Amino acid sequence: MRSVLAASLLLSPMLYAASATAMPPKTDAPATPKVSQISYDTTTPAVIDAASFRLPGASLSGMFSNQEKVVLAVKVDEKGNPNVVRILQSANPELDARVVAAVSRSSFHPATLGNHAVPVELNLVVAVQR
Repeated sequence: MRSVLAASLLLSPMLYAASATAMPPKTDAPATPKVSQISYDTTTPAVIDAASFRLPGASLSGMFSNQEKVVLAVKVDEKGNPNVVRILQSANPELDARVVAAVSRSSFHPATLGNHAVPVELNLVVAVQR
């Protein structure tokens, strides 16, 4: 019995210290997120000439049904040129290649941030129909 009493007396300061460190300090202020505004003057890129997306009808015969959709990821630089064109959703390989070529030949108004042209990546949905 004495050994149990001695062990509990020896261990009790450790339990006090452990419980004291588990409590959060009272001097911490609640965290409030800071919201800072970057700029009001932002624009997204826009296609300058949508006619450049036209594909010759004769070359598309039998390539797809009435309507297909190709989703692309396009990186447009600060000059409005599409640098990288990746296919995110494919219709079929032949149609995809023609759509990628048409988008690569096109020009965009560049995106702006604070009245300065900036490069940006955007998702572009191209609906191809007969």
